Parts: sequence; structure tokens; C-alpha cells
Amino acid sequence: MKKHLVVVFVFVLSISISFSQSSKPILSTQLEIEASGMSAERLMRIDNTVEEYVSKKWLNGAVAIIYKNGKLAYYKAFGYDDADKKTPMQKDEIFRIASQTKAITSVAIMILYEQGKLLLDDAVSKYIPEFKKQQVLDKFNENDTTYTTVPAKRPVTIRDLLTHSSGIGYAAIGTPEMNAIYAKNGLSSGLGIVDASLLDKMKILGKLPLQFQPGEKWMYGLNTDLLGCLVEVISGLSLEDFIRKNICEPLGMNDTYFNLPKEKSDRLATVYTEDAAQHIIKWDKHRLGIDPSYPLATKHYFSGGAGLSSTAYDYAVFLQMLLNGGVYNGHRILSQRSVEMMTSGQLNFMFNGINNFGLGFEIVTPQGAAKGPFNEGSFSWGGYFGTSYWADPKEKLVCFFMTQQSPNSHAEIENKFKALVYQAIGESEWSMVDSKTVK
Repeated sequence: MKKHLVVVFVFVLSISISFSQSSKPILSTQLEIEASGMSAERLMRIDNTVEEYVSKKWLNGAVAIIYKNGKLAYYKAFGYDDADKKTPMQKDEIFRIASQTKAITSVAIMILYEQGKLLLDDAVSKYIPEFKKQQVLDKFNENDTTYTTVPAKRPVTIRDLLTHSSGIGYAAIGTPEMNAIYAKNGLSSGLGIVDASLLDKMKILGKLPLQFQPGEKWMYGLNTDLLGCLVEVISGLSLEDFIRKNICEPLGMNDTYFNLPKEKSDRLATVYTEDAAQHIIKWDKHRLGIDPSYPLATKHYFSGGAGLSSTAYDYAVFLQMLLNGGVYNGHRILSQRSVEMMTSGQLNFMFNGINNFGLGFEIVTPQGAAKGPFNEGSFSWGGYFGTSYWADPKEKLVCFFMTQQSPNSHAEIENKFKALVYQAIGESEWSMVDSKTVK
């Protein structure tokens, strides 16, 4: 009997495809799920919850993916891509990942760091002179958008940009003061921009005041668009070409684009929003000045903070590379030490009162771990159109929950998904049989 159990267990492990080495997703059998260290029965609770949200028309559709210990444990699509046409959501649906672009651009900067092309504490003005002698906002007149400034105490550095502690704000979605100043100077959030010159726009940004002294606070802003511009200035390549050559092609991320090919347009998810009564409606191309077809437009402006489209699987590959210490499928993208730096808290204060911020990610602290399911050291972020991800090094876990809806009155589904993932982790029947019976 023991011999048979050993054979079966080895067989299960042999047919489980290691995500750390595989470049193509496969469907898991129940045995493969159990071999990953998760319960197939408990994972069904995710199905029940998401399907309830779809049936109640709180959510049109979603894709969820879970990798545990390098093995595919869960990969499903729910609901509809197009609710009017009843077009089913597909697992390989292409999503506008918006701010999930930031982590990829941050890795691009770290590649240049490892090539000896820059240092993290270099002043941005070393590469773009318009950032010399920056000023900080002092007084702002909301009636005519005039303002006074005081000199910055020190230059903005690349590290400041990676940690969103530079004092640079966000256009359109930032503070009222910075929204007004940026709008007056023709700056945008980067979403849906096609033909503008990224360098020209960043030069304008360099001449505008900072919200606060560099390093003083955390504030979400155009920092990563500026990082993308630095990639272009320092490497001599467009951000699109640099990311494709140094990240996407080595990792086999074949569905990640700034410019989505027309032959893949049928896989681009439909974008939704809500009306005043919180009913889900399609995103109108005039809403917030963002035409949802922007992934299909031929762009020359590559927003390092918001411009990419991708799939759940492609982005899982990217995060698994980081979880592996910078290597995936035989291709080393970063050194292990650079990944450790990226996923370590960089600020001497908590960016949101609970967690720290690394070089491109929110980093869970002991206090954050005590309040939610993520373990200390987990790193995460998300995207404007309803995509979210995290990686948990302690559990060797990579997870995504992806929708295309903003805002979403029932966005709590993301936190429910997190809880449902962790409740499914534990000793499976197979691992218990192995530990108790196989000697």
C-alpha cells in the first residue's frame, strides 16, 4: 500500500507543470491543485462568490488566477466580456492594466541600474536638465490658479520616483492644486495619450512646482511616467522597445503591449463604469477624456505609469520572475539582490499608515500582516480599471483578480478574493496521506 502511495504521489508531482519553468498555462487537475498545497474543494468558494456577484449584476465578468509553489492551482474566467452580447469572458482576455504598468517600468529602471547606467540616488536633473533648481508649492490661489513657491531643499532622485515620495502629483486624479496646475500646462495622467512627446511633457513637468519637499511624504503621481522617460533618455530606446527586448521577450510575455496588434483585438475586454444609480454601463469614449479603444491606437507616447495592456497569465509570469529572485524559465532579468531591494520598505514612515513602499510596490509590514491575510513582505498593487495582484514570498503565492470596471460599488469582491485564497491554503488530503503513511 505504501509503495502504491509513493508511486501515485510522485506521478502527481511529475505531471504538475512548474510555473517557475513553464512559459504556457495549463489547466490543473484536482491532483495537481492538491500537490500545490491548496484545497480544490475550498477553492470552489471562489467560484460561488464570484458567480453570485455576476448573477446579482454587481460584476459583469472577471478572471482569477492563483499560482502556489510554482504550480497552477486556479485559473478561471467568470461572466461576460460583453454583457449585452453575452460574450463569455475568456481566461486569456487582454485587460488594460493601467497602473500595473508601474511595476514593469520600475523593473526596467532596475535593469539600467544593474547595467551601470544609473544610480538610484542620482538626481533626475542629471538626465533631464529641466528638473534642476526645482521649486515647492507654498501658497495657491484657487480663483486664478496662481501660486508662490519656495526652493526645494534637495533634488528629486530616481529613488524618490520609485517610491512616490518626490512631491510630483498626478494630473486629473491628484490634489485640486496639482490638478489645476497640470491642466493649465497640458499634462495628463498618461492614460489614452497617443501622439504627444513623452520627453517634452516631462520637461514641462520639471519646471512646475512640487507638492512638498522631496522625501517628505508619499503621494501617488506621475513619477513612473517620468521613470519611463528616463528609460528612453538613458537607453536610447523607446520604452516600448526596451520593455519588449529586456522583459517581455525573455519571459515569454507574448500578450503584453503598449500597442495591441489588431489580430488580438477580439480578446480586448470591454470597459464598464457605473451610472448615478450604480448600474453597470459601458464606458463612453468621452468619459474623463479616455477612449477605451486606446490599446488599439498606434501610440508613440508610452506611459510608464499606465499604458500597458496584458493578460492575467503574462503578469503572473512577471511576478513569478520576481518571486524566483529575478529569474524565470532560464532567463535572468534581475539579480536576487535587486529584487530584494525592490520588495523592501524604502520609506522611514508608513505610506498609508500601515504598510511601507518599496521600489514600485506596496510592502506589507508586521502591522499590515496582522490586519489582513497577506504575510509580512508581500508586495502588491493594482490598476485603475479594476485589476489587482499580489505576491506572497512566504507562501510562494502569486494571485490576480482582474475586471474592467471603474468605479465599482462592489469592489469589496477583491478583498473577499484575498480571504478566499488564503482560506484554501493548508495541508491537502494528499500531503497528509504522504506525511502520515509514506515513510
